[in-house]
Amino acid sequence: MAEQLDTTGFQTLKVTESADRLLVQLDRPEVKNAIDQLMVDELHAVCAYLERTPKVMVLSGTPAEPEAGAKGIFASGADIAQLRERRRDDALAGINSGIFDRLAKLPMPVIAALDGFALGGGAELAYAADFRIGTPELRMGNPETGLGIMAAAGATWRLKELVGEPLAKEILLAGKVLKGEDCLRVGLITELVEGSELMAAASALADRIGNQDPLAVRITKSVFHTPREAHPVIDTLAQGMLFESQAKFDRMQAFLDRKKK
Repeated sequence: MAEQLDTTGFQTLKVTESADRLLVQLDRPEVKNAIDQLMVDELHAVCAYLERTPKVMVLSGTPAEPEAGAKGIFASGADIAQLRERRRDDALAGINSGIFDRLAKLPMPVIAALDGFALGGGAELAYAADFRIGTPELRMGNPETGLGIMAAAGATWRLKELVGEPLAKEILLAGKVLKGEDCLRVGLITELVEGSELMAAASALADRIGNQDPLAVRITKSVFHTPREAHPVIDTLAQGMLFESQAKFDRMQAFLDRKKK
């Protein structure tokens, strides 16, 4: 029987697993899914599993409940009560930056399904994903400087890569918060859907990834994030590996067979 993630004892995440993907829902709605140490620890457990058993990860927050008047929320940020007590040595430990970097380096793609607040550490968690899908109710930004700290878990470099320096500085230095439509316009998200359609859209994207050859996806993601100076050598070596894979022969033969019909 194939290994499955043991979520016994999880308190901050709801996890649903299938053959080719892992659905991970942040689940601290009473504090707007603030990211605390326990959530970080549980995300490390998820990453450790996905490093051993590569699958697409779909990361989401608390879904909206329109009939109850409850809005959706991804993550409001790091837990301020814990942040208030952290000192220099805690910052140097890179608690959030470490888990977000690990998530970004997972073998298979990570899809963030974003609704409501994705602020501070919640935004940085989303920046670490390979894909972001949002709703019109999405509110994304980094208000850290207003709290006397900085966005130190990836925003200072990932955000510049995602949206360019001028807008990144407006978000990081002037506290600009982007709405869902703004996020789509600047390319921070790739798709804008209604809240009721968010998980279906994320699943459809996971399906499209699942239709590709898993090894080719894994190697392409790894090569994509390799420093520029490693190219084109790394591309040539990676392609050499894929040219010997059985999936390459099977998939190309299937393509040629279809063309004959």
